[in-house]
Amino acid sequence: MKKYIMVGCDVHDETLVLKMAEGRTKAQMRTVENTARGRGQLVRDLKDRAGRADGARVIIAYEASGQGFGLHDQMRAAGFECYVLAPTKIVRSSQHKRRKTDARDADHLLDILRGHVLAGNELPKVWVPDAQTREDREIVRARMDLSGKVASIKTQVRALLKRHGLRRPKGLSKSWTKGFDGWLRGLLGSRSPLPHGARVGLGTLLRQKAALDEEVTGLDRDVEALAGTVRYAFAAHALQAAQGVGLLTAMVFLTEMGDLSRFPNRKAVGAFLGLVPSSDETGPNADRKGHITHQGPWRVRRALCQATWARVRTDPDEKRVYARIVEKNPKHKKIAVVAAMRRLAVLLWHIGRVEQQRHPSFATRAA
Repeated sequence: MKKYIMVGCDVHDETLVLKMAEGRTKAQMRTVENTARGRGQLVRDLKDRAGRADGARVIIAYEASGQGFGLHDQMRAAGFECYVLAPTKIVRSSQHKRRKTDARDADHLLDILRGHVLAGNELPKVWVPDAQTREDREIVRARMDLSGKVASIKTQVRALLKRHGLRRPKGLSKSWTKGFDGWLRGLLGSRSPLPHGARVGLGTLLRQKAALDEEVTGLDRDVEALAGTVRYAFAAHALQAAQGVGLLTAMVFLTEMGDLSRFPNRKAVGAFLGLVPSSDETGPNADRKGHITHQGPWRVRRALCQATWARVRTDPDEKRVYARIVEKNPKHKKIAVVAAMRRLAVLLWHIGRVEQQRHPSFATRAA
């Protein structure tokens, strides 16, 4: 009979709290440092345990976190099976939430792993992208994060102007144009209607925005260069053929979604992106739907939302579908937006999957 050594690992910045068990035996607890030395000791210990158990198969599980996939890579390189679990899909009792400890968390992960290995229960694991995809994500995510920072600065500027009763001059039809920027800089002068403190505050906000704009320009070049590599060039170009989809949206979709062949159908795409309604189908009322689940990569949802509004403004067909859904739910326009986002996500999945199959050098495979 095949033997198994299963390990539930609660990962922290400084330590790894482990619960280990062979088969159905009682679990043993161990804590090691979350350092190269500590992980090396763990690998040696697990190999020693496997040897003493007649070559038992070592299987490890831990929750996804800001720690990334370094532990996964190291355990796989050592010859162990390793799974990264989705925190949002791990069921926890109310008692567990009230009495949460590192040891209990590790025990719970071990129980989930045991249920999968010994009873065939479904494992709530996440897809682990290859190392190159992770590196590519860093560039695209940095560019997206800058957009959020620039938007925050703009909001602060608008709030400052509002506090002091200033409105955009009638001659300026839009905000954040060259003319608007010139007007803002004019408010820093000695003849400005703003008091000294407000001028100081506005000045620092404008300098921050100027610095961020320079960073955006540089990262735009980096994203464009990445999109021009053989790994992304064909699919990125094809995705931009969709109305409202620019280079950044295409690259966010490709780097965050990875290998598109892993999604069997459109429903899987919507579920992964958290664009499907939550449901409560227990009891006498068997079809209660709630808000969308918001699971999966929020960056993709943000990019899809921005692209969707562009499509609604410029694509007659999309505008007509949007209007029809809004007419049915005039008080819930978000339903129409989410529906349009889901349609766009499925469209990009179809296009991208075809390009990945047509150009295998593009495809990103799970580790």
